[in-house]
Amino acid sequence: MEICLKVFDENEKTVEVSHGEDEVSLMCTREYREGDGFSIETSEKNVYVWLQWDDALGKSLVYLTGNVTYRIPFGEKRINLSPKAFSGNKHLLYARLARDYEIKAYRNLALNVNDQHLESVNCYPHASANVETRGESVFAAQNAIDGVVINSSHGEWPYQSWGINRQADAAMRIDFGRTVEADRIVLYTRADFPHDSWWTEVTFTFSDGSTLIFSMEKSELPHELTFEKKQITWVQISDMKKAPDISPFPALSQMEVYGTDL
Repeated sequence: MEICLKVFDENEKTVEVSHGEDEVSLMCTREYREGDGFSIETSEKNVYVWLQWDDALGKSLVYLTGNVTYRIPFGEKRINLSPKAFSGNKHLLYARLARDYEIKAYRNLALNVNDQHLESVNCYPHASANVETRGESVFAAQNAIDGVVINSSHGEWPYQSWGINRQADAAMRIDFGRTVEADRIVLYTRADFPHDSWWTEVTFTFSDGSTLIFSMEKSELPHELTFEKKQITWVQISDMKKAPDISPFPALSQMEVYGTDL
């Protein structure tokens, strides 16, 4: 499979480009400017790829249903990422076609360090929500699948989280872009006590029409739910019941969904 990685400027003009067969690396030796972005193009669709937009973010195994464009965030839109991300004048991009044993491995199917705040993407898994506190990047849904589990504070990286803006009907959905088989969910709820509250109960809804109600306690430790294997294309967390304490601020630092590809 042919893979093309590209860095482009605000006018869509190519800055750097690299092509490879099943694997490609791209070095960009200039400081990024507002409007710059990346793209990955593959000769085949519906493929599993290890993708790295920036060496500070690292790589994750994603499912590509088509070509993908990523705009480099600046200013407020960047404070939910490591300050090393996209900084300086040496940047390494990378992509490799995943091997079958990597695809079939039991793993966190929700992890995607490359997720974007978009309604429509070709790169999965993808997190979206019906509310994000004040529209700020540090409370965006994508923060809940970025692999950062530290939950002892809130705000700028590494304490980004999904914030629900005190909304009773808040819901977040993770789309996988294909059918997967899952049997375990792990939640890291934000635990910046006493600033934060917590949830005593949440509901998971799955694409197969089933639901699970999960009871939780106040804790900085991960909450783990295991269940019979489900073949699903998405899962949603909603109906979060806040504990009856003074703080109005429960939030989710990370949601992991474990299973395998079919």
